Amino acid sequence: MKLYRKLAAARPDAFEPNLASSLNNLGSRQSEVGRREEALASTGEAVKLYRKLAAARPDAFEPDLAMSLNNLGNMQSAVGRREEALASTGEAVKLYRKLAAARPDAFEPNLAGSLNNLGSRQSAVGRREEALASTGEAVKLYRKLAAARPDAFEPNFAMSRNNLGAMQSAVGQREEALASTGEAVKLYRKLAAARPDAFEPDLATSLNNLGNMQSAVGRREEALASTGEAVKLYRKLAAARPDAFEPNLAGSLNNLGSRQSEVGRREEALASTGRR
Repeated sequence: MKLYRKLAAARPDAFEPNLASSLNNLGSRQSEVGRREEALASTGEAVKLYRKLAAARPDAFEPDLAMSLNNLGNMQSAVGRREEALASTGEAVKLYRKLAAARPDAFEPNLAGSLNNLGSRQSAVGRREEALASTGEAVKLYRKLAAARPDAFEPNFAMSRNNLGAMQSAVGQREEALASTGEAVKLYRKLAAARPDAFEPDLATSLNNLGNMQSAVGRREEALASTGEAVKLYRKLAAARPDAFEPNLAGSLNNLGSRQSEVGRREEALASTGRR
């Protein structure tokens, strides 16, 4: 990156694209090791460079600008800059929408991903109905993509479906939330059967969510079964990686206690809640 900065200072037309790319990569690496503020600065500089390049050559650099804006939104969110994250991700969505209209095969996956992120950003600032719309659009795109290429896109489809369920629940759409989360569970169950190390954590999360939603609509025995299965998975995961999964196990045990109490199994509820 230092070399590209030197080269770009002398020959900006030739080397600013390389500098922008290396800054974007540096931001990702800094984010991976927890250096969030440095990651934010690096990615912010990449966005500025790509914005300049895209103004001069939109066909060549708008995809890079959209990608770096999406990354910037994630990093701003990670440090609690919610309104800035919303603005960055919203701009990325606009660019990807334009790009996908011209070249759907190339850019619909990016549009789906940025829409899913936008829903999260909108939810974080309390714009629930907008979050629901953005995530719902992401689900539709991922459903289409997963139908054509399941190996590539079923994980994204499951993730967006789970997110949509949470957002539907937040606005009181309980039956819709139950359907969304139930579909996510089915997808994650299939994925975890093939690749347990990769997808059992997601299956556990979606089962825990499903139990909460079944409880909310009075399906108490089903809620108990879903939450019990989540507890079993989290127990297994926490045995192998306690630092990562003991918090999830504690949360699911607490939920299990509530589910057991709802069906009158008070002694079991006491035991589950006491294990937190």
